[in-house]
Amino acid sequence: MYKYAFLSKSLSAVRSPLAGLLRFESISTKIKLRNYSFPARTLTQTLCLHTNTQNLSSYHPTQSQQREMKYVLVTGGVVSGLGKGVTASSIGVVLKACGLRVTSIKIDPYLNTDAGTMSPFEHGEVFVLDDGGEVDLDLGNYERFLDVTLTKDNNITTGKIFQSVIEKERRGDYLGKTVQVVPHITDAIKDWIESVSAIPVDGKDGPADVCVIELGGTVGDIESMPFIEALRQLSFSVGQDNFCLVHVSLIPVLGVVGEQKTKPTQHSVRELRALGLTPHLLACRSAQPLLENTKEKLSQFCHVPAANILNIHDVPNIWHVPLLLRNQNAHDAILKQLNLLSIAMPPALQDWTMMAETYDNLTNSVRIAMVGKYVGLTDSYLSVVKALLHACIACSLKPSIDWIAASDLEEDSAESTPEAHAAAWETLKNASCILIPGGFGDRGVRGMILASKYARENNIPYLGICLGMQIAVIEFARSVLGLERADSNEFDTNTPDPVVIFMPEGSRTHMGSTMRLGSRRTLFQTPDCITAKLYGNTQYVEERHRHRYEVNPEVIEVLEEKGLKFVGKDETGKRMEILELPTHPFYVGVQFHPEFKSRPRRPSALFLGFILAATGKLEAHLKSHQNGV
Repeated sequence: MYKYAFLSKSLSAVRSPLAGLLRFESISTKIKLRNYSFPARTLTQTLCLHTNTQNLSSYHPTQSQQREMKYVLVTGGVVSGLGKGVTASSIGVVLKACGLRVTSIKIDPYLNTDAGTMSPFEHGEVFVLDDGGEVDLDLGNYERFLDVTLTKDNNITTGKIFQSVIEKERRGDYLGKTVQVVPHITDAIKDWIESVSAIPVDGKDGPADVCVIELGGTVGDIESMPFIEALRQLSFSVGQDNFCLVHVSLIPVLGVVGEQKTKPTQHSVRELRALGLTPHLLACRSAQPLLENTKEKLSQFCHVPAANILNIHDVPNIWHVPLLLRNQNAHDAILKQLNLLSIAMPPALQDWTMMAETYDNLTNSVRIAMVGKYVGLTDSYLSVVKALLHACIACSLKPSIDWIAASDLEEDSAESTPEAHAAAWETLKNASCILIPGGFGDRGVRGMILASKYARENNIPYLGICLGMQIAVIEFARSVLGLERADSNEFDTNTPDPVVIFMPEGSRTHMGSTMRLGSRRTLFQTPDCITAKLYGNTQYVEERHRHRYEVNPEVIEVLEEKGLKFVGKDETGKRMEILELPTHPFYVGVQFHPEFKSRPRRPSALFLGFILAATGKLEAHLKSHQNGV
């Protein structure tokens, strides 16, 4: 379209006034040079650096500049909690099964910089990444479904965007301009998306083929407006062949009428279109499959082809969702919109199908007592639940999780709520294994100590994660060492026997990103411990951390003399990472969070060992593992 001769003639205009530069940029969003296609701003930057045609002719775009990123945006309407995260993850699974490389971005419109300071009751669990990012739990879904390793920048929040814009304003980067939502905030959002989508997350070189973006909240929320506008601008700038919008909405059924109602989705799509975005596909959530007349009505009033109206109805487990999308040819609609049909393959989901059907056909189960603080909201321990699921399926079992509020086990509750107290203890005693997950604050701690004591004294398999490990140390110090007031500084700052202390490098004034976070290496102190055998590595293991308290190094010697062994330490040898009780069938505490790296086809080694111990199969597994079977 534009020849090299034209570019040569234009160099004189570019070297001089700003008007020449602006005119050059306004020619087109893309300019072809020697059969290479790349953004005009990249060319402009190059022309500013080179002042002669010889230097310009030596410019060779990189592979990432030759390839255009394809974006799939997933939005939600009507109500929150429809499963946009699972839908976005499932779209990624299907596209990946078509032979494409996929990355993901989650947009959270809240003002928090990250999820680290948010209560699990408010927003579910805080998922931790390798780089220490404290992010939304949906990024956990992405990592588990797509088997990728994301970065903290894959989670965009309003707080992050505003912070970056304000920092630029303070530095004077805007050259005296009035800083506004449009264009400065929206430009920052677009730049963030475009730069993060180019970061490889699957261990391969170069950017992915498709970036799946999930916009949190519902369309019409005030806090989402800057993101909606930025995404509208992005869809326009990248072109129709590089942008596909999937809108997730609810199709309710009124109990009295019994009819599938499309009006909420109609209003949601109308709101979306009024904001400048038009959905290419509708993903309709419902209890039962959509009727044909419902699809026709949606197609007519929402201006979406009937073939592009997908039904994500309730299924036995979420692993069926990618199969639902595949069966409705969602991949064909998305690939057609993104102009990728020529390079994509038919989706290969045989392993995924086998995994989903295997779970459906399992009949035997194992009872797991989960003793925690936030049992009122199961999303608070989502990754732990998923890790238990992965381990149970590997053992051909279904997990039967008994949720126990730790406070119900305490002696005080025997008087205040005797029925709940009795039920909690009966549930605990009927479980095959006991797990105490992470948490913060002193609520329910006494109940957790009683649960760990019961597991230790009755040879019940026990797994303590983060706080659960510290609870095991406190209980052992009190019961075995006779230190009745042994405690953590987190719960009692005046305890005479602080067996758990605040980390020296931690901050007592700032909460966000001040913990020990991210992937860290733990060195095994002996190759003969259960944990090393389960991991199959006698040297070290790398897992993700999130804590600000640690076992007091000064009490390690006396604890080990009484039988509690710290078989894993950090690289300094001063920070305790793994404890075991050799006289117990399975009594393990870890300072890290193994649940964050568990995958459907690769369950966490510790969770697998925990379930095997609960079913009496651990010893046989370790022997076969040792023999290479």
